[in-house]
Amino acid sequence: MGLGLFVWSLAQAAAGLVGSFWQFVIARVFLGAGEAPMFSGAARVVRDWWNVRDRGLPTGIWNCASSLGPTIAPPLLTVLMISFGWRWMFVSMGLLGIVVAIVWYAVYREVEEVALSPGEAHHLTEGEEEPPPAQHVTLAEWGHLFRFRVTWGLILGFFGIVYMVWLFQAWLPGYLEIQRHMSIRTTGFVAAIPYACGVVGSIGAGWVTDRLMAGGFSPINSRKLPIIVGLVAMAVFTFVAAETPSNVVAVMAISAAVFFAGGASGMSWALASVAAPAHCTASLGSIQNFGGYLGGALAPTVTGFIVQATGTFVPALLVGAIIALASALAYLVVIPNRPIRSAELGVAAPSARPSGASV
Repeated sequence: MGLGLFVWSLAQAAAGLVGSFWQFVIARVFLGAGEAPMFSGAARVVRDWWNVRDRGLPTGIWNCASSLGPTIAPPLLTVLMISFGWRWMFVSMGLLGIVVAIVWYAVYREVEEVALSPGEAHHLTEGEEEPPPAQHVTLAEWGHLFRFRVTWGLILGFFGIVYMVWLFQAWLPGYLEIQRHMSIRTTGFVAAIPYACGVVGSIGAGWVTDRLMAGGFSPINSRKLPIIVGLVAMAVFTFVAAETPSNVVAVMAISAAVFFAGGASGMSWALASVAAPAHCTASLGSIQNFGGYLGGALAPTVTGFIVQATGTFVPALLVGAIIALASALAYLVVIPNRPIRSAELGVAAPSARPSGASV
């Protein structure tokens, strides 16, 4: 995670030094490569350091940073860009990221690097369906993850979540300026409101997930339910934003959609932390993230083409609402109520499929 953040920060700073469009594209490629380990790594950190009954809230807290950043960014970066120019806007964020990467690497410790008491070590694994294996994931086990319904459900479902996240993250300022005719300065501050709601949604969904599990829900279902509710709500409020003539109602609806997006996004990572053995947590999370990045890559592009072709954001928002509903269906139907077990990941003949769990 420290290395990924360092690469991301260098790429961010480099974006302020480019001299052509394609140099900027190359910087963005390295930006994405540096970002890729962040979420799956954080999911593994929570898996290692929190008991299965208590992982919802810490997951919601770290995931809320993906909304907290865009909350702070519009007003802060607007001021930086107006005062110092867009180049220094990129460079300053890159330098700040390098500092954070160094601090993380210096402070964070793996579980095996800390002298835990027997009681503390037992607490971390208490309630697990099986003891976490000590070995690292093998290439064969990684490949066998694709034999399970839960893996494909996470890929399909997270595609829709990240599509919706990036629909608003990439186009919200443009939407406010083009569709709602707000000035650049006003947009910088109004765009922060939905992301502040995303912070609350992420933390709130984590708290709800832990309460559901304490109330008797399984580790899988205590996470699936907030995700499905969040996706359906995202679709409803996105539809409202598309159809309302009122700027105030549109901002309120988008704020509600981003609120539920924060919750659904965070709990999808909480779901990845209980859907497979501990040594496969980051691997399964990365596979899930692959589906998410497909959605994240398509959302800005598809939205741009639709707006260019129609001259309005309305059909682009409606497409997003439909994708959110389809993803809710994927979580509901495809993901079973049982995790992948270590014994099921062993190399076996192609016909030996785990009962009830594989595609």
